[in-house]
Formats: sequence, structure tokens, C-alpha cells
Amino acid sequence: MSGSPQTAHAIEASSGLAIEGHSIDYIPENERHAKLSSQGPFWFLGNFHFFTISIGFVGPSLGLSALWTLIAGALGIMFGTIFMAFHGSQGPEMGLPQMIQSRAQFGYRGVILALMATMFVFVGFNVVNISLIMNGLEHVFGLDPTIVAVVVVLIGALLSIYGHDLMHKAFKWALLVTLPLYALVTIALMFGAGQQGVTPAAGLGFNWVAFATLFAIGASYNISYAPYVSDYSRYLPKNTSRPKLIAAVFIGASLSGGWMIGLGAWLAQQLKAVDALVALNQVGSSMIPGLGNVLVMVSVAGFLPIIALNTYSAMLTLLTGVDSIKKITPTPRARVMSITTISVILLTCVLAIKGDGIALLNTFLVLLLYFLVPWTAVNLVDYFFVRKGRYAIPHFFTPKGIYGAWQFRGIVSYLIGFAAMVPFFYIFDAAANKEVFVGPLARMLEGVDIAWLVGLVVSGLTYYILSRSIDLEYERRIIDSITESDIVAMAHHSVEEGR
Repeated sequence: MSGSPQTAHAIEASSGLAIEGHSIDYIPENERHAKLSSQGPFWFLGNFHFFTISIGFVGPSLGLSALWTLIAGALGIMFGTIFMAFHGSQGPEMGLPQMIQSRAQFGYRGVILALMATMFVFVGFNVVNISLIMNGLEHVFGLDPTIVAVVVVLIGALLSIYGHDLMHKAFKWALLVTLPLYALVTIALMFGAGQQGVTPAAGLGFNWVAFATLFAIGASYNISYAPYVSDYSRYLPKNTSRPKLIAAVFIGASLSGGWMIGLGAWLAQQLKAVDALVALNQVGSSMIPGLGNVLVMVSVAGFLPIIALNTYSAMLTLLTGVDSIKKITPTPRARVMSITTISVILLTCVLAIKGDGIALLNTFLVLLLYFLVPWTAVNLVDYFFVRKGRYAIPHFFTPKGIYGAWQFRGIVSYLIGFAAMVPFFYIFDAAANKEVFVGPLARMLEGVDIAWLVGLVVSGLTYYILSRSIDLEYERRIIDSITESDIVAMAHHSVEEGR
């Protein structure tokens, strides 16, 4: 090699706009340059966009009033954010992407099971994201959906190639631009903007099935961030306060999520909105001529970092998966190749899948919750209740370490938890207005979806019971013998092996 990983990264950082030097490798403590103060705003923007507004449309489409949609969605968002925030605290402690750390629960190669679930989330989210952008810009400006898809995917790919620092800057600027405009829209709606000549939706009220569905969608929305958070907190210093970090992530993501869902619910009830960008255009245009177009353009521009967020974490997941089969070098070239592959797959899916964006959103959010819940239960139980945040980091980089190639405790717990959820599944296609799959116990509950709760409890308890056989004392002795230089050397050796 021409120099140490630290030196290479320092050169890149000093040059301004440069490709991030790290990917799935360990971030040495002397390179932890991120600040705790950036986490709250970062995750606030994570939910502060028209995608979250679209979730608010789901409630009225199921018969819920705007008020009940807000309550169900906000409660679900807060519940899901608990898991998201606790995952975020793992980043500073270990300096690793989330899915590398999952090798402790699933094994060096066994983690591929969890990787498949999270890759479905990252790519799936972007398919829905880009579909919403395509539909909105076609309706507002008449833009060709295919061209829109190509441009959006390309921008997301470029941002994710440059990586962590540029993405944090992009999130900061996007928040500064979108916050005053969304605040303006919210205030304007309170005074009836855009509602002239529109009869509010009638017959909306309360029902348990819709309320439970909205709660589950809100919970799944932020639980879906669980595999991401450490990817963007791993550059924080190791001594970062865990309670302060958890609070920053929780407050940021919960506030914006509740706000946007409530805004979407109000737009759906009062304006009968079914497309967030079209609704924003309608409200803006009723206030000042041309403001609607500005709102739409700013909303899309502010959303592009979210496309990059999914692409970046998908890149880390893909590299982790490949590395789990055959040792690779986490170089910028590998990063570019993986992002290119992901972008091609993403674009293919976006252009192949047609249909109602809100219906697609509803079905997708329910499905991703089913796949993610067993993983998040296993990961958090291991981190907070079994190993209590103590890991032998060099052993994440070899199948011959204490975590082995396959950890059947995690794999079995995931599969048992997922199997336990199936009888409670309630999958509904809102576009076709028909049930796709309803488990027998979900039928007994008249469609109330508690599969996610069953998965959390069963996977978590199963893993905790199976983990009683782990020799934690042996692991602690190994961990106590490891120094920071050992960790850096091991990660460096892992890179060299890949060559």
C-alpha cells in the first residue's frame, strides 16, 4: 500500500470534495470527526419530506379522519424511532456499519440472511421514493417519468459515491431550504389555503383496523431506519454520550415524522389529495402565483439526499454480503462498482413497476416491517442485554474469530420469529382494493395487524434464551486484550487479504 488508511483518508478530507476513504472497514478513533449536534437535524430531515406526507394519505384512504391518522401515525413513528435510536448508539461504540456488527449475532457468513432483508428495504424504499417523484413531476410539470427516474438515480448515486461527509452537508442544506417552506404550507393550511371550491372528504372517522394499520406503518417506517443509523453515526467519537445520541435521533426523527404525517392527513381530508407534490403545488399556487412550482422543485431537490441515503447503505450492505462470501478490498473502486450495480437494479425496478404510488407505499411499508422486525429484535437484545455493547471488533473481519462463520442462535431466532408472524400477516392491496394475504389469526382479529409485535417478542426472547449458552467470560478476556492499534491493524490486514 502507498500509505496507511488514516493518511489516505486525511488526504481525501483535506481536499474538500473527494470520495470517502472508508466503507465497511473500521473507523479509527483519530478519524472520528463527526459532531453529535449534527445527528438531530440529520434524522429530522430523514422524515421531513413528501414521502412522509404520503403516509398521511393512507389513513383517510382507509377511512380514518385526519386527527386519528395523526395520532396513529405519530404513535407508530415514536414507537419505531425507539428501535432506530438505540441502533444509532452502536455507531460510535464500534465505528462500524450496522450490518458488519450483525456478524456477531448471525456469523461472518450467516449475516447474509439479514443482509437480504435489509437490501430489500434499501432498494424497495428507493423504488417507492422515485415512483412518487416520477408521478408528481409528471402531473405538475408534464415531465417524462423515464428521464426523471434516470436523473434522480444518477444524483443519488453520485452523492453516495462521495459518501458520509458530503451527504451530511447535503442533508444540512436541504433542511435549511425545506423547513421554512413546509412551515409556510402548514400555517397556510390552517387558514384554508388551497381549499377553495373543494369539498372535504366525507365519512371519515375511526376504526380499529385502520388505526392499527397506520400505527404499524408508522412503526415500520422508522424501524426501517434501524439498519441505517450506525452507518451515519460511526464517525462520532467513541466517548459520545449514549443517552444524548439516542435522544437526538429520537427527537429529530419523531418530530418531523409526526408533523409530515399530520400534514398529509390534513391534505387528504381537506383537499382530497392523493399525490403529495400535486397537493403542495395546489396549496402554494393558491397563496402566490408560481409558489406552487417552487414548492414542488424544492421538495424534490430536498428529497434527493434521501435517495442517496438508501443507495449508500445499500452499497455497504452489498459490500458486506460479497465480503462475507469472498474477502474483498473496500476501495473507492469497489464502492463505485457496487453503487453502479445497485443503481442499475434500482432503475430497472422503477421502470418495471407501475401503479398507484400510495397503494405501493402502503403495501411496501407493511412488508418491510415483517422482514426487519426479527433482525432488529435479535440485534438489540444481543447489544443491550446479552453482550451489553462489548465486542471483539477484529473478530468481525474473519470467519475464524469468536463469532464464527455461522451463528445459529441469531439465524434460528430470526426464522422462528418470522414464522411466528406469518399467521398474523395482513397484506392488503389498496390499488386493487383486495386482500393479498391474510393469516388465520389476523382473520380472527378482523384484520388488525399485530404481526410485528409477535415478531419482536418471539425473536427477541428466542435469541435471549439461546444466548444463555454463550461463554461471555471467554469473550470478555479476548476483548480486554484488544487495543485500538490491534483493531486498526486487523482491519488493515483484512484489506490486504482482499488484494
